[in-house]
Amino acid sequence: MERRSPVASRRSLLGVMGAAPFAVAGGVVAGPASAAASRRGRIPKELRPGGQYDRYIAARAKAGEFSGTVLLAHRGKPVLERAYGMADKARKTPNRMDTLFNLGSIGKCFTATALLQLVQRRKVALHEKLGTYLDGFPAEVAANVTVHQLLTHTSGVGRPPQTSGPPNQEEQAWDSVEEVWEGTLKAIRPLPTQFTPGTRYKYSNDGFVVLGAIVAEVSGQDYYDYVRKHVFAPAGMKRTDFYTRPQILAADDIAHSYTTDRKTGERYDFTASERAPFVGLPAGGSYSTAGELLTFVQALREDGKLLDHATVELATSGKTVVPPEEGQDPLLLCSHYGYGFAANIFGGRRLFGHTGGGPGVGDTYNVYPDLDWVSVTLGNYDSTATKPILHLERRLITGG
Repeated sequence: MERRSPVASRRSLLGVMGAAPFAVAGGVVAGPASAAASRRGRIPKELRPGGQYDRYIAARAKAGEFSGTVLLAHRGKPVLERAYGMADKARKTPNRMDTLFNLGSIGKCFTATALLQLVQRRKVALHEKLGTYLDGFPAEVAANVTVHQLLTHTSGVGRPPQTSGPPNQEEQAWDSVEEVWEGTLKAIRPLPTQFTPGTRYKYSNDGFVVLGAIVAEVSGQDYYDYVRKHVFAPAGMKRTDFYTRPQILAADDIAHSYTTDRKTGERYDFTASERAPFVGLPAGGSYSTAGELLTFVQALREDGKLLDHATVELATSGKTVVPPEEGQDPLLLCSHYGYGFAANIFGGRRLFGHTGGGPGVGDTYNVYPDLDWVSVTLGNYDSTATKPILHLERRLITGG
C-alpha cells in the first residue's frame, strides 16, 4: 500500500526482522570489563544476542512492560536488533524492525540540524535576536530572545507545559498541516516570555516550533519540505517523515501509541483517540525506524554530510545545565542540553542523543563517541516502560 506524506511520497518498505524470545535476565550488572572490551574492539557478551541486555528486554516484553524495537550498533554495525509487542492491537499487527514509531522530541534533533545548516551558510546567526527573522512577537520578546536561547531551552518563549487534560476544541478540530502550523504559531506569537531570557533552563516545545518557523522563513521553503530535502534525504532516511493522523490510521507499518489511563490503569490506543494531533511539528512528532535513526547518527558523524564536524561537536556538547530529576541514576554525573541534543556524562563516559516521550511514546537514542556505540530504543508504550532499559544499557556499555 502506498501513501503520500504531507510533503512527498513514501518509499518502499525495508526488510522484516523478527524478535527472538529469551529467558528472564538476572540482576547482575556488568563491571568495567564491558567498557574495556569495547575499547579493544570486542563486543561484551552482555550486549550480544542472548546476553544480559537481550534477555532483560525479552523479559520486560513478555511481562507486558515493553513494546517496541531495540537496536545496538558498534562501530557502525548492528550488534542486536529486536522487535516486540504490537504495532496495532486491533489488527493484530506485530512490531517489526521496519515499523515506524512516533519519535516524540527526538525530532528536535532534526530541527536543530536544519537550523544549524543555515548557520553554516551564514543565513542565521546564533547571537541574533528572534525579531531579526520573524515578526508578530511582542517587542520585548523580539528584541531580547536569541537563537542560542531557543536552541538551549533558555529563552522563556512559549506556553507553560500542559500537565493534564486533552487539547482544546480548536486544536482537536485542526485537520490539515496548514491549520496545525498556523494555529500553533498563532497561539505562541502574542505571549510574553515566562522568565527573563537566558536566566534559567525550562524545556520548551514551543521554542522549537519557533525555530522551525525561522528555518521556513530564512530558507523560503515550507518547514516540512526543507527537513525532508536537507536532513532526511541526505541522511538516507527514506521512510522518515511527518505522517498525518489519517495516514497513520490507514497504515500497517506505523505503530499506534498505547498510553495508560490514569483512572483505570488500562492501556488504550491514543492514536485512534480524539486527543491525537493531526501532524507533528518541529518540536517532535515525526516518524522513523530504529534503523533509520542509526543512519541519521552515521550521517551526522560524517563530516559535511549534514553538518561540518565542528558544528556537530558544537551542537552535541553541553551549553546549559539540566537540573537533576528526582530518582536520577547516581551514575549520571551531569546532564546538559546542547543545540537540540542532550549531552551527558555517565559512568565517566560522554554520550549525546535525545529522548522522546508523550502518550504512548517512549523513545531514546544515545551515541557513545568514545566507545563507538549507538543505541536506539523506540517504544509505543509510555516512557516509563523504556527508562529501565536505558539505565541497563548505559551501565553495560560504559561498564558503570
